[in-house]
Order: sequence, then C-alpha cells, then structure tokens
Amino acid sequence: MYSSLMEEYDAFKAKNLSLNMARGKPSPEQLDLSMDLLNKIESLNVKDSIDIRNYGGLDGLTEMKELFAQLLQVDTNEVIVGGNSSLSLMHDTISRALLKGVVDSDAPWVKAPKVKFLCPSPGYDRHFAICEMYDIEMITIDMLDDGPDMDQVEELVRNDDTIKGIWCVPKYSNPEGTTYSDEVVDRLANMETKAKDFRIFWDDAYTVHHLTDNPPILKSILKACKDAGNPNRVFIFASTSKVTFPGSGVAVMAASEENISFTKKLLGVQTIGADKINQLRHVHFLKDAAHVKHHMKKHAEIVKPKFDLVLNKLESELGKEGIASWSKPEGGYFISLNTLDGCAAEVVKLASAAGVTLTGAGATYPYGKDPRDRNIRIAPTFPGLTELEAAMDVFCLCVKLASIKKLLEQ
Repeated sequence: MYSSLMEEYDAFKAKNLSLNMARGKPSPEQLDLSMDLLNKIESLNVKDSIDIRNYGGLDGLTEMKELFAQLLQVDTNEVIVGGNSSLSLMHDTISRALLKGVVDSDAPWVKAPKVKFLCPSPGYDRHFAICEMYDIEMITIDMLDDGPDMDQVEELVRNDDTIKGIWCVPKYSNPEGTTYSDEVVDRLANMETKAKDFRIFWDDAYTVHHLTDNPPILKSILKACKDAGNPNRVFIFASTSKVTFPGSGVAVMAASEENISFTKKLLGVQTIGADKINQLRHVHFLKDAAHVKHHMKKHAEIVKPKFDLVLNKLESELGKEGIASWSKPEGGYFISLNTLDGCAAEVVKLASAAGVTLTGAGATYPYGKDPRDRNIRIAPTFPGLTELEAAMDVFCLCVKLASIKKLLEQ
C-alpha cells in the first residue's frame, strides 16, 4: 500500500501545485460582500456631536460602541473601540498590565518573580506568541468537548499567584471549533484565584461566524463574572476583521466600567483615538445586530460548502482507516485534525513538498511544541473549491503515507 500511495504522491509532486491552507483568511468572494463599505458614509453627523475628521473620541464613536454592545452582550459604557486589530488590543493590554498592572494589582505584573498564563490547547498561535515575546511562562491546559479542562484550571489558579491570566477563544475555538458550555463559563467566573489580579483574555473573534441556522449560544462571561462578584476578571476582545475587511476592520475591547476607566487613563497617553471615519462607515454599513446576522449569512453561503468539502473528503478518505480524527465545527474558520501520535510534522512536511502549505505542526501549542505531534489546523476558507479539493486530496494522501511509515517503524 505504501508503494502504491507513493506513486500517487509522486504524481502530485509532478504537477508543481501551489496551494495554501495555512491561515484563516477570508476569500476574495467574501471580501466582495463588503465593497459597499468603501462608499457608505451617508452623513458626518454622530451622536457625540464631534467632527469625525478631527482629533478626539478616545474610546470610539457612541454608535460603534452600541453596535458592539449588542453583539457582545455588554453595556455601551463597557466598551472601548480601537483600531483595526483585536490582536493589537490584546497585545497592548498585556504590555500595559506588565508595566502598570491592572485595577486589582498591588504592583505591575513585571515586578512579580514570574508571570504565567494558562493556554488551553490546541489553541491560537498568536496568543502564544505574545506570551513568548514577553517571557510569560505558558502552561498547557487540555481542551475538552465543552471548553478547557476546568479541573486543571481551578487547581492551578487556586495555588499559584504568579498565574495572572488565561487565553480563551470561547466560541468556535481556534482550531477545535468548540463553544464553551454554560458550566465552563460559570466556573471561570466563580473560581478562586490566588492572584487577586487574575484576568481572563476572552477572544470572541468568531462570535457571529456561524455555519448553521441554529448556532450554539455562548453565555455572557461579563455577566457571569458580575454575578460571581468578580466583575473585573475578564477582558473581552473582538473585531469586524472577518466580517468586512481584515485590513480595515474595527476592533473592540469590553470589560467592567472600572476596567474601562483604568484602561482609558493609560490609553489617553498612547493615542488620541482610532479612525472614526472607518467606525462611522461600519456603522452605516452594518447598522445593527440584525443586519450583521443577515450579512454573515452571506459569508456562510460561501464558507459552508468549503467546510462540507473538507469534512466529506476526510470522511471518504480517512473515515474507516482509524488513523485520524477531526472536529466538525458549527462555525468559525478552522477544522482541527489529529493524526496518530508522532505523525503531524511528517504530514506537513510531505504536503509542503507536494505543493500544499499547511499551518506548521505544533503551532497550536505553546512554544510550537505539540507533545504528541498529532494536531494539524486546516483552514478551508481562502482557496476556491477546485483548489481546496486538490489540496485535500494531497493532504489525505500525506496522512496515509505518514501513518503507514509510523506503523512500520513500530
């Protein structure tokens, strides 16, 4: 079988393919859905009675805050609107905490002998990169079907005051596609933490990116924290990056009023405000939560056939082989696949040599080290259907080759 599959593999290599499933980028067809945004400012009048062409508006236009408040289940006064990147907001929130602490801190985080973060994994490589850059020690937490393993989380935060935070992608998690259960949300909000300035970094990047008509409901983490008596525990992040244009979207941070007030004082030294013109055109284009829902259905009509193609291909090629398992997400941008232990890096290497670029093996774990070398993140959104089918043919072939090679070594 290995020899036969190698003949197929060599035939693919001879085609000199150049296919990319490495990053979760919207396709050109998805970007075309928002072209009206470029000419969408209907009036310069805003509720704040300011000239949006001038300085000011540190925390964003009221209309933009109102829209994000609807989408994130928070109040308008619990919102700060930033530039085009929620990743930048997360990065800056970490750096401010290191240098200045947070509301509940006795000292800046950097004064602690060590700063640690919990990292549910498989997870988002860019979260881990922030920690690695700032020498924040990362502790891997297992991801379960309903979110992070809360027994692990609670035990760790109860006994270690150097653990200052946890990364969470709570809806359609990257890459598993998991939506946190109500129980997980409540346990995060209520758990006892030795560090009184512990923070949940709640990256709600895919909150409106559904693939079904009956999407799962994510419980409000801010309300849960308030009800638990820990209103300052969470920072919520999101953006319109994959709703409109990734390079020209609008990002947001939501938190308790006390957190917002503290952040605004520091933010006032950093900036005089984000792009209010871009915010206003988004308001005029997206209007409200109902219009966002309608707009995202158009995205789903483009994206869902690609997810279906990948899942069908995995099932037909690998479903009966017992050499891989994969997630079947109801939304988001990724499918997570686990190979046999010790095969992921080999699959990625083989695919690359055949002209198919995948996210690097290990990228979904802290420090880029998957302890079982088995997880691969598949990003179906950017390629066209024809390219995607060819890429999946190569991918499935590489999984088979790597698996047989591994089994022969045992």
